[in-house]
Amino acid sequence: MVQTEPQYADYMDLALKEARLAAAAGETPVGAVIIHKGRVIGQAHNQVELLKDPTAHAEIIAITQAAAALGNWRLEGASLYVTKEPCPMCAGAIVHARIGTLVYGVADPQRGGAVSRFKICADPNLNHQPAILAGICEDECRALLQDFFKNRRE
Repeated sequence: MVQTEPQYADYMDLALKEARLAAAAGETPVGAVIIHKGRVIGQAHNQVELLKDPTAHAEIIAITQAAAALGNWRLEGASLYVTKEPCPMCAGAIVHARIGTLVYGVADPQRGGAVSRFKICADPNLNHQPAILAGICEDECRALLQDFFKNRRE
């Protein structure tokens, strides 16, 4: 079954809720949700500052939860929804986990690891390339990030 456009936005809304939790905790507001067969199997927000862990990105935490939920590190058929294009570390994890579809809100032309800067998720030399859908709820995802960093600078 192919998802319709409203379903993409509904799942991205869940990721945005996670991103707002990150912002409220003083973390860079990125949220991620992993869907498999219509159910949430992982959801998280950035927790780098809280955990004092540079790998505690929303995507990594959600991937760990999803693997535990399925009892398998291979997340074939799963879709990852994330508010901002993944960094190179997270893009590598997406490829290694064999996530079927990556859906993100706003691109990161300076540091994006999926397709904007480093193109890890589209590299034909790697063993897996997820389908990619960008720009879902883009304005809301962008505004959340911009507002967070504007408030931080003030």
